[in-house]
Amino acid sequence: MQIYNTLTRRKETFTPIEPGKVRMYVCGMTVYDYCHLGHARVMVTFDVVTRYLRWRGFDVTYVRNITDIDDKILKRAEENGESITALTERMIEAMHEDEARLGVLRPDSEPRATGHVAEIIAMVETLIDKGYAYPADNGDVYYRVRKFEGYGKLNNRNLDEMRAGARVEVDEYKEDPLDFVLWKAAKPGEASWPSPWGEGRPGWHIECSAMSTCCLGDTFDIHGGGPDLTFPHHENEIAQSEAATGKPYVHTWMHAGAVRVHQEKMSKSLGNFFTIREVLEAHDPEVVRYLLVASHYRSPINYAPEALAEARRSLERFYTALDGLSLGNDDGVTDGKVDTRFGERFVAAMNDDFNTPEALSVLFDLVRELNRAGKDAPERVPALAQELRRLGGVLGLFGQDPQRFLKGGQAALPLPEDEIEARIRRRTEAKQARDFATADAIRDELAVLGIVLKDSREGTRWVYETPQA
Repeated sequence: MQIYNTLTRRKETFTPIEPGKVRMYVCGMTVYDYCHLGHARVMVTFDVVTRYLRWRGFDVTYVRNITDIDDKILKRAEENGESITALTERMIEAMHEDEARLGVLRPDSEPRATGHVAEIIAMVETLIDKGYAYPADNGDVYYRVRKFEGYGKLNNRNLDEMRAGARVEVDEYKEDPLDFVLWKAAKPGEASWPSPWGEGRPGWHIECSAMSTCCLGDTFDIHGGGPDLTFPHHENEIAQSEAATGKPYVHTWMHAGAVRVHQEKMSKSLGNFFTIREVLEAHDPEVVRYLLVASHYRSPINYAPEALAEARRSLERFYTALDGLSLGNDDGVTDGKVDTRFGERFVAAMNDDFNTPEALSVLFDLVRELNRAGKDAPERVPALAQELRRLGGVLGLFGQDPQRFLKGGQAALPLPEDEIEARIRRRTEAKQARDFATADAIRDELAVLGIVLKDSREGTRWVYETPQA
Protein backbone atom coordinates (compact mmCIF):
# COMPACT_ATOMS: atom_id res chain seq x y z
CA MET A 1 0.00 0.00 0.00
CA GLN A 2 1.32 3.41 -1.04
CA ILE A 3 0.28 6.65 0.72
CA TYR A 4 1.37 10.16 -0.25
CA ASN A 5 3.20 11.65 2.73
CA THR A 6 2.93 15.44 2.92
CA LEU A 7 6.10 15.48 5.03
CA THR A 8 8.29 13.86 2.37
CA ARG A 9 6.21 15.03 -0.61
CA ARG A 10 6.13 11.57 -2.19
CA LYS A 11 4.24 8.29 -2.08
CA GLU A 12 5.67 5.83 0.39
CA THR A 13 5.02 2.20 1.24
CA PHE A 14 2.78 2.20 4.29
CA THR A 15 4.16 0.05 7.09
CA PRO A 16 2.39 0.38 10.45
CA ILE A 17 4.56 0.91 13.51
CA GLU A 18 2.88 -2.11 15.10
CA PRO A 19 2.10 -4.90 12.60
CA GLY A 20 -1.60 -5.19 11.89
CA LYS A 21 -2.53 -2.05 13.84
CA VAL A 22 -3.00 1.52 12.61
CA ARG A 23 -3.21 4.53 14.91
CA MET A 24 -4.66 7.61 13.20
CA TYR A 25 -5.41 11.12 14.44
CA VAL A 26 -7.39 13.68 12.44
CA CYS A 27 -7.90 17.32 13.37
CA GLY A 28 -11.60 17.81 13.92
CA MET A 29 -13.93 20.75 14.16
CA THR A 30 -13.95 23.91 16.23
CA VAL A 31 -17.56 23.71 17.36
CA TYR A 32 -18.82 27.29 17.24
CA ASP A 33 -20.99 26.88 14.13
CA TYR A 34 -22.51 24.25 11.86
CA CYS A 35 -20.13 22.12 9.80
CA HIS A 36 -19.54 23.25 6.22
CA LEU A 37 -18.60 21.45 3.01
CA GLY A 38 -14.89 21.64 3.77
CA HIS A 39 -15.55 19.73 6.98
CA ALA A 40 -17.57 17.20 4.99
CA ARG A 41 -14.54 16.63 2.74
CA VAL A 42 -12.33 15.81 5.71
CA MET A 43 -15.02 13.68 7.36
CA VAL A 44 -15.62 11.56 4.26
CA THR A 45 -11.94 11.32 3.27
CA PHE A 46 -10.83 9.78 6.53
CA ASP A 47 -13.99 7.72 6.82
CA VAL A 48 -13.01 6.05 3.53
CA VAL A 49 -9.43 5.61 4.76
CA THR A 50 -10.68 3.98 7.96
CA ARG A 51 -13.21 1.76 6.17
CA TYR A 52 -10.63 0.54 3.67
CA LEU A 53 -7.90 -0.17 6.22
CA ARG A 54 -10.35 -2.15 8.35
CA TRP A 55 -11.64 -3.97 5.27
CA ARG A 56 -8.07 -5.01 4.55
CA GLY A 57 -7.81 -6.45 8.05
CA PHE A 58 -6.04 -3.70 9.99
CA ASP A 59 -7.03 -2.96 13.58
CA VAL A 60 -7.59 0.80 13.28
CA THR A 61 -7.79 3.22 16.18
CA TYR A 62 -9.24 6.42 14.77
CA VAL A 63 -9.13 9.55 16.93
CA ARG A 64 -10.64 12.87 15.83
CA ASN A 65 -10.55 15.73 18.30
CA ILE A 66 -13.08 18.42 19.11
CA THR A 67 -11.93 21.97 19.83
CA ASP A 68 -14.46 23.20 22.39
CA ILE A 69 -12.60 26.24 23.73
CA ASP A 70 -11.38 28.93 21.34
CA ASP A 71 -11.67 32.66 20.60
CA LYS A 72 -14.41 32.02 18.05
CA ILE A 73 -16.39 29.95 20.54
CA LEU A 74 -16.10 32.64 23.22
CA LYS A 75 -17.23 35.33 20.76
CA ARG A 76 -20.16 33.32 19.36
CA ALA A 77 -21.42 32.34 22.81
CA GLU A 78 -21.38 35.98 23.87
CA GLU A 79 -23.18 37.04 20.67
CA ASN A 80 -25.83 34.38 21.23
CA GLY A 81 -26.22 35.13 24.91
CA GLU A 82 -25.62 31.48 25.82
CA SER A 83 -23.02 29.61 27.80
CA ILE A 84 -19.98 28.11 26.12
CA THR A 85 -21.13 24.64 27.13
CA ALA A 86 -24.63 25.16 25.68
CA LEU A 87 -23.15 26.35 22.36
CA THR A 88 -20.56 23.61 22.01
CA GLU A 89 -22.93 20.79 23.02
CA ARG A 90 -25.49 22.01 20.48
CA MET A 91 -22.89 22.19 17.72
CA ILE A 92 -21.40 18.78 18.58
CA GLU A 93 -24.86 17.21 18.37
CA ALA A 94 -25.42 18.89 15.00
CA MET A 95 -22.00 17.67 13.78
CA HIS A 96 -22.91 14.09 14.70
CA GLU A 97 -26.23 14.43 12.87
CA ASP A 98 -24.48 15.74 9.74
CA GLU A 99 -21.85 13.00 9.66
CA ALA A 100 -24.43 10.28 10.27
CA ARG A 101 -26.49 11.48 7.30
CA LEU A 102 -23.34 11.42 5.14
CA GLY A 103 -22.71 7.81 6.16
CA VAL A 104 -19.60 8.75 8.15
CA LEU A 105 -18.78 6.31 10.93
CA ARG A 106 -18.01 7.84 14.31
CA PRO A 107 -14.33 7.87 15.32
CA ASP A 108 -13.24 5.51 18.08
CA SER A 109 -12.47 8.48 20.28
CA GLU A 110 -13.39 12.19 20.19
CA PRO A 111 -11.27 13.89 22.85
CA ARG A 112 -12.24 17.45 23.73
CA ALA A 113 -9.74 20.16 24.55
CA THR A 114 -11.54 21.03 27.78
CA GLY A 115 -11.19 17.41 28.92
CA HIS A 116 -7.39 17.40 28.53
CA VAL A 117 -6.30 20.64 30.17
CA ALA A 118 -4.15 18.77 32.70
CA GLU A 119 -2.22 16.98 29.93
CA ILE A 120 -1.85 20.27 28.03
CA ILE A 121 -0.42 22.03 31.07
CA ALA A 122 1.97 19.12 31.66
CA MET A 123 3.26 19.32 28.08
CA VAL A 124 3.74 23.09 28.33
CA GLU A 125 5.70 22.59 31.55
CA THR A 126 7.92 20.04 29.80
CA LEU A 127 8.60 22.47 26.96
CA ILE A 128 9.52 25.20 29.43
CA ASP A 129 11.83 22.85 31.31
CA LYS A 130 13.59 21.92 28.06
CA GLY A 131 13.99 25.55 27.00
CA TYR A 132 11.52 25.37 24.11
CA ALA A 133 8.95 27.64 25.75
CA TYR A 134 8.88 30.66 28.02
CA PRO A 135 6.30 32.41 30.20
CA ALA A 136 5.78 36.08 29.29
CA ASP A 137 4.99 38.99 31.59
CA ASN A 138 1.40 39.11 30.33
CA GLY A 139 0.62 35.59 31.61
CA ASP A 140 0.89 33.91 28.17
CA VAL A 141 3.35 31.11 27.46
CA TYR A 142 5.09 31.08 24.05
CA TYR A 143 6.97 28.47 22.02
CA ARG A 144 10.51 29.37 20.83
CA VAL A 145 10.28 28.51 17.15
CA ARG A 146 13.99 29.06 16.43
CA LYS A 147 14.92 26.61 19.19
CA PHE A 148 13.39 23.71 17.23
CA GLU A 149 15.86 22.74 14.53
CA GLY A 150 13.39 21.08 12.17
CA TYR A 151 10.76 23.83 12.09
CA GLY A 152 9.32 24.23 8.61
CA LYS A 153 9.96 20.67 7.40
CA LEU A 154 6.30 19.84 6.80
CA ASN A 155 5.82 22.88 4.57
CA ASN A 156 9.36 22.94 3.16
CA ARG A 157 9.95 26.50 4.37
CA ASN A 158 12.88 28.11 6.14
CA LEU A 159 12.49 30.51 9.03
CA ASP A 160 13.70 33.61 7.19
CA GLU A 161 11.12 33.07 4.41
CA MET A 162 8.39 32.63 7.00
CA ARG A 163 9.37 35.75 8.86
CA ALA A 164 9.50 37.82 5.67
CA GLY A 165 6.00 36.95 4.49
CA ALA A 166 4.28 34.90 7.14
CA ARG A 167 1.04 35.80 8.83
CA VAL A 168 2.46 35.97 12.33
CA GLU A 169 0.79 37.57 15.31
CA VAL A 170 2.69 40.67 16.40
CA ASP A 171 3.00 40.74 20.18
CA GLU A 172 5.34 42.87 22.27
CA TYR A 173 5.72 40.02 24.75
CA LYS A 174 7.22 37.61 22.20
CA GLU A 175 10.97 37.10 21.97
CA ASP A 176 10.54 36.56 18.21
CA PRO A 177 7.58 37.37 15.91
CA LEU A 178 7.50 33.71 14.79
CA ASP A 179 6.91 32.41 18.32
CA PHE A 180 3.39 31.17 18.98
CA VAL A 181 1.21 30.90 22.04
CA LEU A 182 0.88 27.68 24.05
CA TRP A 183 -1.13 29.04 26.97
CA LYS A 184 -3.30 32.16 26.86
CA ALA A 185 -3.88 34.28 29.94
CA ALA A 186 -7.58 34.72 30.64
CA LYS A 187 -9.28 38.04 30.08
CA PRO A 188 -11.88 39.19 32.62
CA GLY A 189 -15.02 37.04 32.40
CA GLU A 190 -13.52 34.40 30.09
CA ALA A 191 -13.59 30.69 30.76
CA SER A 192 -10.30 29.69 32.34
CA TRP A 193 -8.36 27.04 34.23
CA PRO A 194 -5.72 27.42 36.92
CA SER A 195 -2.12 26.88 35.83
CA PRO A 196 1.42 27.59 37.08
CA TRP A 197 1.27 30.81 35.02
CA GLY A 198 -2.10 31.98 36.28
CA GLU A 199 -5.66 31.55 35.09
CA GLY A 200 -5.90 30.86 31.37
CA ARG A 201 -6.73 28.41 28.63
CA PRO A 202 -4.87 26.32 26.05
CA GLY A 203 -3.62 27.68 22.76
CA TRP A 204 -5.03 25.99 19.68
CA HIS A 205 -1.92 24.12 18.53
CA ILE A 206 -0.92 22.58 21.86
CA GLU A 207 -4.27 20.88 22.36
CA CYS A 208 -3.74 18.53 19.40
CA SER A 209 -0.21 17.63 20.47
CA ALA A 210 -1.43 16.76 23.96
CA MET A 211 -4.58 14.89 22.90
CA SER A 212 -2.98 12.88 20.09
CA THR A 213 -0.05 11.67 22.18
CA CYS A 214 -2.35 11.00 25.11
CA CYS A 215 -4.65 8.83 22.97
CA LEU A 216 -2.16 7.24 20.55
CA GLY A 217 1.32 7.50 22.09
CA ASP A 218 4.37 9.64 21.40
CA THR A 219 4.65 8.34 17.81
CA PHE A 220 1.75 7.12 15.69
CA ASP A 221 1.03 6.11 12.10
CA ILE A 222 -1.18 8.69 10.36
CA HIS A 223 -2.11 12.30 11.06
CA GLY A 224 -4.73 13.88 8.81
CA GLY A 225 -6.63 17.10 8.32
CA GLY A 226 -7.76 19.76 5.93
CA PRO A 227 -5.53 21.57 3.42
CA ASP A 228 -5.41 24.77 5.46
CA LEU A 229 -3.85 23.09 8.48
CA THR A 230 -0.38 22.26 7.19
CA PHE A 231 0.83 25.71 8.30
CA PRO A 232 0.88 26.80 10.98
CA HIS A 233 -1.18 24.22 12.88
CA HIS A 234 0.48 20.96 11.87
CA GLU A 235 3.91 22.53 11.64
CA ASN A 236 3.48 23.71 15.21
CA GLU A 237 2.20 20.32 16.33
CA ILE A 238 5.41 18.71 15.09
CA ALA A 239 7.56 21.30 16.84
CA GLN A 240 5.71 20.95 20.15
CA SER A 241 5.41 17.18 20.18
CA GLU A 242 8.91 16.28 19.04
CA ALA A 243 10.50 18.85 21.37
CA ALA A 244 8.47 17.50 24.31
CA THR A 245 8.98 13.76 23.70
CA GLY A 246 12.28 13.68 21.82
CA LYS A 247 10.71 11.22 19.37
CA PRO A 248 9.33 11.41 15.81
CA TYR A 249 5.73 12.57 16.04
CA VAL A 250 3.99 11.06 13.00
CA HIS A 251 5.11 8.67 10.26
CA THR A 252 2.60 9.68 7.54
CA TRP A 253 0.87 13.05 7.08
CA MET A 254 -2.28 13.14 4.92
CA HIS A 255 -4.18 16.25 3.83
CA ALA A 256 -7.50 16.40 2.00
CA GLY A 257 -8.02 18.83 -0.88
CA ALA A 258 -10.07 22.00 -0.69
CA VAL A 259 -13.71 22.41 -1.69
CA ARG A 260 -14.29 25.13 -4.25
CA VAL A 261 -17.67 26.55 -5.27
CA HIS A 262 -18.02 27.38 -8.96
CA GLN A 263 -14.20 27.23 -9.13
CA GLU A 264 -13.83 29.86 -6.38
CA LYS A 265 -12.62 29.43 -2.83
CA MET A 266 -15.55 28.88 -0.49
CA SER A 267 -15.92 31.99 1.65
CA LYS A 268 -18.67 33.75 3.57
CA SER A 269 -17.47 37.07 2.13
CA LEU A 270 -18.08 35.77 -1.40
CA GLY A 271 -21.55 34.50 -0.53
CA ASN A 272 -20.70 30.95 -1.63
CA PHE A 273 -20.45 29.36 1.80
CA PHE A 274 -22.62 26.28 2.43
CA THR A 275 -23.16 24.25 5.58
CA ILE A 276 -23.63 20.51 5.29
CA ARG A 277 -27.22 20.70 6.47
CA GLU A 278 -28.07 23.40 3.93
CA VAL A 279 -26.83 21.14 1.15
CA LEU A 280 -28.63 18.08 2.51
CA GLU A 281 -31.93 19.94 2.54
CA ALA A 282 -31.93 19.74 -1.26
CA HIS A 283 -29.80 16.68 -2.07
CA ASP A 284 -29.69 13.06 -1.03
CA PRO A 285 -26.74 12.65 1.35
CA GLU A 286 -25.36 9.76 -0.69
CA VAL A 287 -25.18 12.05 -3.74
CA VAL A 288 -23.08 14.51 -1.74
CA ARG A 289 -20.90 11.68 -0.45
CA TYR A 290 -20.44 10.35 -3.99
CA LEU A 291 -19.33 13.80 -5.17
CA LEU A 292 -16.72 13.86 -2.41
CA VAL A 293 -15.52 10.32 -3.12
CA ALA A 294 -15.42 10.70 -6.91
CA SER A 295 -12.35 12.97 -6.73
CA HIS A 296 -9.01 11.88 -5.34
CA TYR A 297 -8.82 12.96 -1.72
CA ARG A 298 -5.80 15.23 -2.39
CA SER A 299 -7.48 17.00 -5.32
CA PRO A 300 -9.72 20.04 -4.99
CA ILE A 301 -13.44 19.48 -5.52
CA ASN A 302 -15.69 21.87 -7.40
CA TYR A 303 -19.11 22.11 -5.80
CA ALA A 304 -21.72 23.21 -8.33
CA PRO A 305 -25.26 22.13 -9.29
CA GLU A 306 -24.04 20.38 -12.42
CA ALA A 307 -21.48 18.41 -10.40
CA LEU A 308 -24.18 17.22 -8.00
CA ALA A 309 -26.47 16.35 -10.91
CA GLU A 310 -23.70 14.25 -12.46
CA ALA A 311 -23.07 12.54 -9.13
CA ARG A 312 -26.73 11.61 -8.88
CA ARG A 313 -26.82 10.27 -12.44
CA SER A 314 -23.79 8.10 -11.65
CA LEU A 315 -25.50 6.67 -8.58
CA GLU A 316 -28.66 6.11 -10.60
CA ARG A 317 -26.68 3.82 -12.92
CA PHE A 318 -25.59 1.67 -10.00
CA TYR A 319 -28.96 1.55 -8.30
CA THR A 320 -30.80 0.87 -11.55
CA ALA A 321 -28.55 -2.16 -12.08
CA LEU A 322 -29.26 -3.36 -8.52
CA ASP A 323 -32.99 -2.67 -8.64
CA GLY A 324 -35.08 -5.78 -8.16
CA LEU A 325 -32.13 -8.14 -7.78
CA SER A 326 -31.69 -10.75 -5.10
CA LEU A 327 -28.25 -10.40 -3.55
CA GLY A 328 -27.98 -13.92 -2.19
CA ASN A 329 -29.46 -16.24 0.40
CA ASP A 330 -30.09 -15.46 4.06
CA ASP A 331 -26.41 -15.98 4.87
CA GLY A 332 -25.42 -13.36 2.32
CA VAL A 333 -23.67 -16.02 0.20
CA THR A 334 -24.49 -16.37 -3.47
CA ASP A 335 -24.50 -19.65 -5.33
CA GLY A 336 -22.69 -18.14 -8.30
CA LYS A 337 -18.91 -17.89 -8.50
CA VAL A 338 -17.59 -14.38 -7.76
CA ASP A 339 -15.46 -12.85 -10.48
CA THR A 340 -12.31 -11.92 -8.57
CA ARG A 341 -10.95 -9.59 -11.28
CA PHE A 342 -13.00 -6.65 -10.05
CA GLY A 343 -11.98 -7.07 -6.42
CA GLU A 344 -8.31 -7.34 -7.36
CA ARG A 345 -8.48 -4.19 -9.49
CA PHE A 346 -10.38 -2.37 -6.75
CA VAL A 347 -7.71 -3.23 -4.19
CA ALA A 348 -4.94 -2.16 -6.59
CA ALA A 349 -6.64 1.22 -7.02
CA MET A 350 -7.18 1.79 -3.31
CA ASN A 351 -3.66 0.62 -2.49
CA ASP A 352 -2.40 3.45 -4.69
CA ASP A 353 -2.90 6.29 -2.20
CA PHE A 354 -6.65 5.58 -1.84
CA ASN A 355 -7.36 6.29 -5.51
CA THR A 356 -11.15 6.40 -5.28
CA PRO A 357 -11.72 7.69 -8.86
CA GLU A 358 -9.93 4.61 -10.21
CA ALA A 359 -11.81 2.39 -7.75
CA LEU A 360 -15.10 3.83 -9.02
CA SER A 361 -14.07 3.15 -12.61
CA VAL A 362 -13.68 -0.50 -11.60
CA LEU A 363 -17.20 -0.43 -10.18
CA PHE A 364 -18.53 1.06 -13.42
CA ASP A 365 -16.93 -1.85 -15.28
CA LEU A 366 -18.55 -4.19 -12.79
CA VAL A 367 -21.99 -2.67 -13.30
CA ARG A 368 -21.59 -3.02 -17.07
CA GLU A 369 -20.74 -6.69 -16.56
CA LEU A 370 -23.78 -7.03 -14.31
CA ASN A 371 -26.06 -5.52 -16.96
CA ARG A 372 -24.64 -7.84 -19.64
CA ALA A 373 -25.10 -10.85 -17.40
CA GLY A 374 -28.73 -9.89 -16.90
CA LYS A 375 -29.25 -10.49 -20.63
CA ASP A 376 -26.79 -13.28 -21.40
CA ALA A 377 -25.95 -15.13 -18.18
CA PRO A 378 -28.58 -14.56 -15.47
CA GLU A 379 -27.01 -17.20 -13.24
CA ARG A 380 -24.06 -14.82 -12.69
CA VAL A 381 -26.22 -11.86 -11.66
CA PRO A 382 -26.53 -12.51 -7.89
CA ALA A 383 -22.77 -12.93 -7.41
CA LEU A 384 -21.98 -9.82 -9.45
CA ALA A 385 -24.61 -7.77 -7.63
CA GLN A 386 -23.30 -8.86 -4.26
CA GLU A 387 -19.75 -7.99 -5.31
CA LEU A 388 -20.92 -4.53 -6.36
CA ARG A 389 -22.53 -3.98 -2.97
CA ARG A 390 -19.48 -5.36 -1.16
CA LEU A 391 -16.94 -3.16 -2.92
CA GLY A 392 -19.21 -0.13 -2.90
CA GLY A 393 -19.64 -0.54 0.84
CA VAL A 394 -15.91 0.05 1.30
CA LEU A 395 -16.55 3.58 -0.03
CA GLY A 396 -19.74 3.92 2.00
CA LEU A 397 -21.92 3.68 -1.13
CA PHE A 398 -24.87 1.61 -2.46
CA GLY A 399 -26.33 0.89 0.97
CA GLN A 400 -29.84 2.16 0.27
CA ASP A 401 -32.77 0.18 -1.06
CA PRO A 402 -32.57 0.72 -4.84
CA GLN A 403 -36.23 1.61 -5.18
CA ARG A 404 -35.97 4.10 -2.33
CA PHE A 405 -32.99 5.82 -3.93
CA LEU A 406 -34.47 5.80 -7.42
CA LYS A 407 -37.59 7.46 -6.01
CA GLY A 408 -35.50 10.33 -4.77
CA GLY A 409 -33.86 8.81 -1.72
CA GLN A 410 -33.58 11.46 0.97
CA ALA A 411 -33.57 14.30 -1.53
CA ALA A 412 -36.47 16.71 -1.89
CA LEU A 413 -38.71 15.48 -4.71
CA PRO A 414 -40.30 18.01 -7.09
CA LEU A 415 -43.72 16.64 -6.05
CA PRO A 416 -44.97 14.79 -2.97
CA GLU A 417 -45.12 11.02 -3.52
CA ASP A 418 -48.90 10.88 -3.08
CA GLU A 419 -49.28 13.52 -5.83
CA ILE A 420 -47.02 11.48 -8.15
CA GLU A 421 -49.08 8.35 -7.46
CA ALA A 422 -52.32 10.29 -8.04
CA ARG A 423 -51.10 11.46 -11.46
CA ILE A 424 -50.10 7.91 -12.36
CA ARG A 425 -53.61 6.72 -11.47
CA ARG A 426 -55.14 9.46 -13.65
CA ARG A 427 -52.86 8.38 -16.48
CA THR A 428 -53.91 4.76 -16.06
CA GLU A 429 -57.56 5.77 -16.12
CA ALA A 430 -56.97 7.85 -19.26
CA LYS A 431 -55.30 4.90 -21.00
CA GLN A 432 -58.19 2.61 -20.05
CA ALA A 433 -60.57 5.18 -21.55
CA ARG A 434 -58.29 5.25 -24.64
CA ASP A 435 -57.61 8.93 -24.02
CA PHE A 436 -53.98 8.55 -25.07
CA ALA A 437 -53.39 12.29 -25.49
CA THR A 438 -54.12 12.90 -21.80
CA ALA A 439 -52.05 9.86 -20.77
CA ASP A 440 -49.09 11.07 -22.83
CA ALA A 441 -49.41 14.60 -21.47
CA ILE A 442 -49.26 13.33 -17.87
CA ARG A 443 -46.19 11.24 -18.69
CA ASP A 444 -44.49 14.22 -20.33
CA GLU A 445 -45.32 16.57 -17.43
CA LEU A 446 -43.77 14.15 -14.95
CA ALA A 447 -40.73 13.54 -17.16
CA VAL A 448 -39.93 17.26 -17.19
CA LEU A 449 -39.76 17.08 -13.38
CA GLY A 450 -37.45 14.06 -13.51
CA ILE A 451 -40.22 11.53 -12.70
CA VAL A 452 -39.78 8.73 -15.24
CA LEU A 453 -42.60 6.19 -15.64
CA LYS A 454 -41.87 2.55 -16.44
CA ASP A 455 -44.77 0.41 -17.64
CA SER A 456 -44.91 -3.36 -17.33
CA ARG A 457 -47.53 -6.10 -17.14
CA GLU A 458 -47.49 -5.67 -13.35
CA GLY A 459 -48.39 -1.99 -13.66
CA THR A 460 -46.57 1.34 -13.73
CA ARG A 461 -43.73 2.24 -11.40
CA TRP A 462 -41.70 5.40 -11.31
CA VAL A 463 -38.15 6.53 -10.57
CA TYR A 464 -36.66 9.94 -10.05
CA GLU A 465 -33.83 10.84 -12.42
CA THR A 466 -31.98 14.11 -12.10
CA PRO A 467 -33.02 16.34 -15.00
CA GLN A 468 -30.15 17.16 -17.35
CA ALA A 469 -28.40 20.43 -16.44
